[in-house]
Amino acid sequence: MPEPLRAVIDSTVLVSAFLTEGGVSAELLRFARAGVFLVFLSEDILTETEHTLGYDRIRERYTYTDDDVADFLNRLRIAATLVDQLPELAVVRDPNDDMVVATAQRAQAAYIVTRDRDLLTLQQYEDITIITPEAFIAIVREQEASRTEGNSET
Repeated sequence: MPEPLRAVIDSTVLVSAFLTEGGVSAELLRFARAGVFLVFLSEDILTETEHTLGYDRIRERYTYTDDDVADFLNRLRIAATLVDQLPELAVVRDPNDDMVVATAQRAQAAYIVTRDRDLLTLQQYEDITIITPEAFIAIVREQEASRTEGNSET
């Protein structure tokens, strides 16, 4: 059986998963919880997710509490592998995005899943492919289908 995919999911996708339960980003987290692929996060990504969910403009549009956010972040800490001791990098136009690339490098992840334009513009950093949730879920669904077929043959 092939190794599961290794991916870093950034705050843009995590926020989307939190706000839109029926969306692609939330579906990705369900696949991750099912073990179809491995998610790696850092405290920096979780902090940025929490910070973004605190924006007034988002809170005015969606209904949720601070406890909902805390619960979501705690569930992410349980479902994901947290990496620390991130390398110092300066590869993205926006220095705040470097920690996402550093997390992926430290985790030896094959993918960064993001909606961030600066990250997506990179497309690739070393052996890390930077793609949208829609592109990544197509890969995950294909892997899940082949995994399911492999289990039915045994």
